[in-house]
Parts: sequence; C-alpha cells; structure tokens
Amino acid sequence: MTRTHAPASASLLREAGLPYFLIAFIARLPFAMMVVGVLTLVVSVSGSLSLGGLTSAAVGLGTACFGPLLGGAADRFGQRPVLVILAVANGAMLVVFTAVVYTTSIDALILLAAVGIGATAPQVAPMSRSRLVAIINERMPEPVRVRTVSSTMAYESAADETVFVFGPFVVGIVASWIAPWAPLIGAAVLTVVFVGAFALHPSGRSISQDRDADGRAPSRASELFRPQLLVVVVGILGVGMFFGTMLTALTSFMADRGASEQAGVLYGVMGIGSAILALAVAWLPPRFSLRARWLVFSGILLIGSVFLGAVDTPAAMMVVLAVMGIGIGPTLVTQYSFGAARSPLGRSATVMTMLGSGVIVGQSIGAAVTGEIAESLGTSAALLLPMIAAAIAFIAGVINWYLSRVRSRSS
Repeated sequence: MTRTHAPASASLLREAGLPYFLIAFIARLPFAMMVVGVLTLVVSVSGSLSLGGLTSAAVGLGTACFGPLLGGAADRFGQRPVLVILAVANGAMLVVFTAVVYTTSIDALILLAAVGIGATAPQVAPMSRSRLVAIINERMPEPVRVRTVSSTMAYESAADETVFVFGPFVVGIVASWIAPWAPLIGAAVLTVVFVGAFALHPSGRSISQDRDADGRAPSRASELFRPQLLVVVVGILGVGMFFGTMLTALTSFMADRGASEQAGVLYGVMGIGSAILALAVAWLPPRFSLRARWLVFSGILLIGSVFLGAVDTPAAMMVVLAVMGIGIGPTLVTQYSFGAARSPLGRSATVMTMLGSGVIVGQSIGAAVTGEIAESLGTSAALLLPMIAAAIAFIAGVINWYLSRVRSRSS
C-alpha cells in the first residue's frame, strides 16, 4: 500500500508544485488569527470579556452568511478573481475594525465591523482543498484517486490544525511584545500578500471541468442541502465548537491558577498530537471505512472530554488534552473526506467553503458562549461545554452511519 501511496503523493506534488503548498500554508494563517485577534483587541481596549465574545461571534456570523456564497462564486467564476477581491477587502476590513475599536465606544459599530471581517474572509483552506481535489480528479489516474484524496485531506487537516494552534500563539506573542492592535494589522498584511499570491498562483486560473461555458453547474443547488451532506456540516460545526470551547475553558482553567498565558502551551499538546494523527489517517487500511473512522475517533474525543470535569492540575489536563488530540484530527480529516466525496458536480468550492465556515462559526460560537459561562458560572461549568461540542460531533457521526448505509443500499 505504501508503494501505491508514494507515487500518488509525488504526482500531486509535481502537479501543484512545492511553492503552492508553502503559499497555501502561510495564506491560511490570517484566518486562524482573526477570531482570537479580534477577541484580544476588544477585551484589551474595552475591558469587557462579554463584548469580546460577542465580537468574535460576529466574525463567525459574517463567515456563516457569506462564506458559502463566496464559495459558489469561486465555483462559477474561478477562484482567482474572487480571491483577489477578498484579499484586498479583508485586509481593509481588518484595518477598519482596528480603527473603529480605538475610536468609538459604540458597540453596534464594533460588531458591524466584525461582521465585515467575517464576510470578506478569504477561506484559503477550503479553496485549497477544492483545487487539489480538482487536480486529482482531472489529471491523475483513476486507480490512485481515492487514496490520494484521503492523503490530501489528511495533509490539509494537519495544516489547519497546525495553523489553528500556531495562530493564537502568534496573536499572544505579537500583542504582548508590540500592542493589542498589532496582530490584526499583521494579519491584514499577510492577507494582502499571501492570499494575493495564492489567488495569482497558476492553479487559481482553472474553473472546474464540470462547469459549462457559462459557468453553470450540472447539479442543482438543492443538492447542497441533502441530508448526507448536511450531516457533515453539523459534524464539522461540532468540531469547530470544540476548538472554541476548549481553548476558552482552558484559558479560564489556567487563569484560576494564575498562569493564563500558559493556556496556549497546553493547548498545543492537543494540537500537535492531533496534527500528527491527522497525517496518519492516510495510512489507515481501506477496510476501516470512513463512517467507522468518524464514530471511532469522535468517540475518543467524547470520552476524553468527559474527564475534563475531574481534572484539577495542569499535568492531568495535559494528559486529557493528549487523549482528545488522538480523536480530533482524524475526525476532521474524515469529515472533509466525506465532503469531497459528496460534493455535487461543479460545486466543490461551495461545499468546502461550507465546511470551512462550519469550523470558524463553531469556534466563534464556542468561544463566545464559553467566555460568558466562565465569567458568570466559573471554570467548572465552562469545562462541560467541550463535552457538549464533542457529543454533537459524535451524534452526527451516528446519524452519518445510518445515512451512509441507506445510500449504499440504494446505489
């Protein structure tokens, strides 16, 4: 099996080019910095954790409302023109938001500017997945496609995990060394430079071969709302909620011990392990089916989260985080693999953007709700929320098991 996998990966690397992967990795960093950067700036300037949480949620709201529409535009007109516009617009909105926070105390204006950040967010990760899946389907031999798609989803999810751990760390370091506004201004520069480079990469020129000359897809838009696809969106929303609830609850846990700045270090234990396991998914045997992987790994995540209520020391917390890291990365890889497999013809970018939006919306909602609960009810109550998020991902996996069985019987 490794002999088949190696040339498939090499072919994809040759088709896309090493610079593509480097640019795509750096270009997704601003997206990972936005929610935490917005929260850090608002709390620093206003002193209100509640307003900071609401502002983070507003970023997620903008992404939820406009992300799939932007994915649809990329499917129809190609990624290049859409991403070039978004790179400039989002860079500008990050600067505007920073200015608004410092120059006004009107909460509604701050929240509106935050929605603008989310609405213009160039979701590089979903766009990259869509590009690579298109390259695999259009240029690579059919016998290696399934294996290569699995390897690609594993790499992309590992890259996301790395960025979502590294992003908050960068925000904390830059905000501490320079000023609370610096992470967002830095994200604006990275967006214009690297998202722009991602847009202008030669792979950004192509439009799906499934589209006709007018850019219309052969599939109906209603196919995006099939239960088999919506259950994946719900499952990945649960994963996003887990990210947001876990990081915020962990921050509260460490703050109670007078070391809130170490929360990111502990969080990295889960993130690094998760990224490694996400990469390892590509080597799992085919007989370990996707629907079984979802149940097994989300079950590990759920079991690990149950022990959060009994944790009372940073060392014990580190052990529980390591266990949950075994589950979170492979679950995310599996969900993206289902998204790729179930995308209606000509709507790959739309589906991947729906899933990417699910992660960021879940993270935003999770962070906002957990912040409110930690502030009003304490850390013990906040540590229950990651378990609820993990349960959402697991229950979606149970439903997906049934829907996958029904689909296979009807095919």
